[in-house]
Amino acid sequence: MKLRITFATTVYVLLAPVETTAQELEKQIKDQASGWQFSVAAGTLVSPAYLGADDYQVSVFPNVSVRYRDLFFASLEGVGFNLLNQNGFRAGPIAKYDFGRDEEGSNPLGFGNDSDDLRGLGDVDGAVELGGFIEYTFRQFSAKVELRQGAGGHEGLVGEAEVKYNNSFNAVGRSIFYSLGPEISFADENYNSAFFDVSATQSAASGLSQYDAGAGINTVGFHASLVIPVTEKVSLIGFSGVDQLVGDIADSSLVQERGSETQGVFGLVLNYSF
Repeated sequence: MKLRITFATTVYVLLAPVETTAQELEKQIKDQASGWQFSVAAGTLVSPAYLGADDYQVSVFPNVSVRYRDLFFASLEGVGFNLLNQNGFRAGPIAKYDFGRDEEGSNPLGFGNDSDDLRGLGDVDGAVELGGFIEYTFRQFSAKVELRQGAGGHEGLVGEAEVKYNNSFNAVGRSIFYSLGPEISFADENYNSAFFDVSATQSAASGLSQYDAGAGINTVGFHASLVIPVTEKVSLIGFSGVDQLVGDIADSSLVQERGSETQGVFGLVLNYSF
């Protein structure tokens, strides 16, 4: 879950629509005409040890993203195509990877103590998620809905919806881009059960009360990002957000007895485009 936050947020702030100056727009047109665009990034993230945790870990991560004109985009998180891209609408298929969850609470990219909260619950294997998205942009506003079906791992249906305000302002002689707005996530019973159910066997092994999670809206939050160009090719990206767990997953014994319904995230990324 944590790696999904990292890569998804990074990809969004790199690709989010923002208001540009005439000079920057001219550069974007030239870049698109050249075909392929690449960027590499490295950053650090402070986030909950797992979705629903009350303890936090610091992670370091790499990312590589690729775009081809306005048709194809890919990163370490997944790939997608813009089959529709006109009149403010953008839509197409998308594939992502959910890294699952380790009951040992370990994070190969993280620093700090491993969480013991998940002991006895078993691992949730990683899953390939296949689905689609639709986005509409009008001036500085954009709205997006994404829906994906898991194959392996949780085998559930998951989705997100968001509304963003994207704009820029001038400071220290350059344009600073920002994006902010509300987000929600939702999932079916298969997904929520994989991460938030506690069976009789798991209850005996973990000490948590038994619980059976159903489908519904999982989180309601607000996220923001800031992109600061350092040079023509290098940018510093900061992002933060807070999400409130709601519905069945908020009532899970894992969250109520060992975690927190409030989830925060903060990260910094240094990005190089070429």
